This record gives sequence, structure tokens and C-alpha cells, in this order.
Amino acid sequence: MRALYKPDAGPGLVMVDRPEPVPAADEVKIRVLRTGICGTDLHIRSWDDWAASAVTAPLIPGHEFFGEVVEVGPSVHDVQVGDLVSGEGHIVCGTCRNCRAGRRQMCIRTKGLGVQRDGVFAEFLTLPGANVWVHHESIAPEVGALFDPLGNAVHTALAFPVVGEDVLVTGCGPIGLMAIAVARHAGARFVVGTDISENRLAMAERMGADLGVNVRGDGAAVIREAQQQLGMREGFDVGFEMSGAPQALPSMVANMNHGGRIAMLGLPSGPIAVDWGTVVTHMLTVKGIYGREMFETWQAMGSMLQTSSVLRERIASIVSATFPARDWEQAFAAAATADGGKVIIDWTEH
Repeated sequence: MRALYKPDAGPGLVMVDRPEPVPAADEVKIRVLRTGICGTDLHIRSWDDWAASAVTAPLIPGHEFFGEVVEVGPSVHDVQVGDLVSGEGHIVCGTCRNCRAGRRQMCIRTKGLGVQRDGVFAEFLTLPGANVWVHHESIAPEVGALFDPLGNAVHTALAFPVVGEDVLVTGCGPIGLMAIAVARHAGARFVVGTDISENRLAMAERMGADLGVNVRGDGAAVIREAQQQLGMREGFDVGFEMSGAPQALPSMVANMNHGGRIAMLGLPSGPIAVDWGTVVTHMLTVKGIYGREMFETWQAMGSMLQTSSVLRERIASIVSATFPARDWEQAFAAAATADGGKVIIDWTEH
């Protein structure tokens, strides 16, 4: 089978022929139809410090996908050959305290698809049956490939109640954009998105943001100006920090209402200087978000897409480009610009 492969620890990927994987008794084999390129994949290709510390090579990377089940192990239930599926990319141990308590997203022994085991940048993959999400409703293949990052957005956007609340979203990459759409769908009053890309800020407003704010320069000050423009009087009630940029969290803290709640998904590239005095005296809550809740988040995003045509259209519009697998280098280059939406690879085209 064709696969994007990292043969050893170091920069780069190569398109090679690899043996088709054989599913274990509790696994399914899936023909990959579409894959999404994530920031994690860019880190793995460039082999930065994070990749060197976290990734096991040799490896087929990739974890965002939509595909068709072609083989089912004898111990798998509720998944059949021919099912169209996405999948939860965190494979958990099932026996640690959190797993046994039903908090599988907090497993201390999590292995990542495309990080510690072969992933989805190939024509076939195997995945534990328990990690497979079957799409029982009709769905576009490109949207099916978004279910992993959409899950990150939904997990973040629903971390705190947002009905009638004012929401600040720092970072309008694909996951931040989807979080804006979900917050609007869930009943937020005002939603403000921030970024330094004018293109992405325009996309934020198409996702339902009341304002897209360019925070190049003094981010805290321009966010305060956005509050005044909207007629807000007491700061933001809920914040989604999606960027990991060093100035994003401090700017958010400076613009929160007393008792405000912050869900933090963006991974910082280094230490961040936060005014912890303000966190204490303004009684702020900061909650780390990683991945998705298994499988409440999956149920929530499936239900929302099924019942809202507006949300479906907004999420589908996140896809800015689709490339055949043979043009994977162009696809990675487009994803690395950090100026558009989601880039998809089509594995059905040769």
C-alpha cells in the first residue's frame, strides 16, 4: 500500500510502499478515503524538539481520517464491513484509575495514533474496534475527516456553559474556527475571535463571530476596544485559548470578567508569563483541554451536525483545499502557511 513514512528519527517524510496492516482480534481494518493534516503532523515532519521527545520512529503519521471498514476482527462488536467511519486517535489502557472510572480521555498510558503507532497517512490502517466511530447518517468525506479536530473544538466549546455568555476565542486556526461555530450554535451572546491572519479573521466572522480582531501588537488593548465596540461592560465570561501563542493567555486573562472561565487547548511552545495575581483576585478558572471526551464529545458533535444545517455548512467550509495523495508535499506546504482552513488529502486519487 502507499504510505507517507518516517523511516527514522529526523526531518522529512517519504511516500513509499508498505505492507498492509493485519488487524488483531479486537481491531478493524479500514480503507482510508480522506485524511486531514494537523499541526502535530507538521511537527512530526519537521522533527522539532516536541517530535523528538514524543514520537516513535519508524512511523506512518496522521490521525484525522474518514474511511470504509474492510475487515473486522472476531472480538469486535457493533462495527461491520462497509461501515463509513472516523476514529478516536487516543488508544487507552483500560485499566488505570481514570479508565476504570470512565474518564478514558485522562488515561495515563495513552498511545496516539500516528504518534506512537502507525497512523492514517496510508491506504489502510488498523484501529481497535472500541475506537471506531460509525457514521450512521450521511456525511461528506471531507467532513468525516474533520471529526477528530472537531472533537477538540466541541470539547473546548462545551467545557463551560456558554448560553447567553460572552466568549473570547484566541487563535482562529481550523479548531478555533470550529469552536466559534459551536459556541454560536450553543447560544453564546457575543463571540470574538482573535488572530494575526486577516484571512482567518474573515473566516471567523463567517463562522459566526461578531468580530474578528487582529492582535498583532498590543493584543490586550485591542481586545478591550472590541468589548467597547460591542457594548460589553464587564469582560468576557468564557475564553477558549486555542493558539498556544505566548501573548494569548495573558491578553485573555486581562479581559475576563470576575469569575470568568478559560478552557485552554493551545499547546505553548515555551513558558508563558501569566499575571497569577489577576487569576486569584478575579477568581478565574483555567481548565486544560486535551483531545475529546470518550465518547460524549463524539455523540455531541454527531448530534449537532445532524440537527443543524447551518452548523454543517460552517464546519464544511473549514476545508480550504483538497489534494490527491500524490501531491502530499503541496498539501503540507498549504497547511504550513497558517493562513487558511483545513487541508485534506484524498487517498482515492492516484
